[in-house]
Amino acid sequence: MSSTDAGGEFRSEAERAAEQERKIQREIDAKEQRSFKPAEDDEKPMQAGAREYPAPPFPKQHLEKPGLEADLQLKPLWDAPYYKGSGKLEGKAALVTGADSGIGRAVAVLFAREGADVAIAYLNEDEDAELTKRAVEGEGRRAILLSGDVADARFAEAAVQQTVKAFGRLDVLVNNAAFQEHVNDLEDLTEEHFDRTLKTNLYGYFFMAKAAVPHMPPGSAIVMTGSVTGLVGNKDLLDYSMTKGGIHAFTRALSTHLMKKGIRVNAVAPGPVWTPLNPADKDAERTAKFGGDTPMKRPAQPEEIAPAYVFLASPQTSSYITGEILPIIGGYIGG
Repeated sequence: MSSTDAGGEFRSEAERAAEQERKIQREIDAKEQRSFKPAEDDEKPMQAGAREYPAPPFPKQHLEKPGLEADLQLKPLWDAPYYKGSGKLEGKAALVTGADSGIGRAVAVLFAREGADVAIAYLNEDEDAELTKRAVEGEGRRAILLSGDVADARFAEAAVQQTVKAFGRLDVLVNNAAFQEHVNDLEDLTEEHFDRTLKTNLYGYFFMAKAAVPHMPPGSAIVMTGSVTGLVGNKDLLDYSMTKGGIHAFTRALSTHLMKKGIRVNAVAPGPVWTPLNPADKDAERTAKFGGDTPMKRPAQPEEIAPAYVFLASPQTSSYITGEILPIIGGYIGG
């Protein structure tokens, strides 16, 4: 294993965090009576990309947390074969959390294609992370693996230090790691569950930004992963929606705070995206219908979201943009 975890100090913490996630998941799985009413709308999903993207019904699958992309029967599309790099991040170094799979992996690959070296931070999904590392190196850039829990301030500091040591600089931080687990009843949202969500999604973003900023030169960028749930809420994701709204507010506040340092801060707020995060939350029946209720009748694939991160990270394309929340949600429903 080529994972860098500051001498193994944080690996045990990462394993404990992953086990806590699985414990919370098991409690929810045991409580709920699963049922799903099939959608009656049989319109064809919208296809407007460089290639055709999958649409429901998907394989009926439920993953154990934190969720391995390698275990998904239907693999997400992240390699963006039609995306051509043009040096938008040439010579820069990026640290991406939750980069083992999903959006984080797609972002890491496109950053590399645009010329950046990439530090891949993740919890304990070693197999997925190794594939991301190989993909970054396949683009001709350097990559390191950083295993640990972003909710641990010590890991955040160590991850930044390892990135700077490996690449000699840090220009882009992507705060992307997240914990999500639904509840059907407010009474089922335990303090442990609530705390895990806030620790990962809010504390983790704060710790990483605090550790990274002292090393980031003027012209650097921080890109946060928000969510449509932080804009409109979600009745089954009370704590998750709260944290995503908090991330949006943190983005706006931090952008103002870092203006004098020349560091831009923005967020991407995706709608449903086909990654391990959701099959590790939803039961198999709901996973099969995932994203079908959007106007486009399908979820996004990671490679459809990642170019927005390139746009917001590059000083060539977004030098006058800071404090913005960019929704990518598959359209709006008109009257």
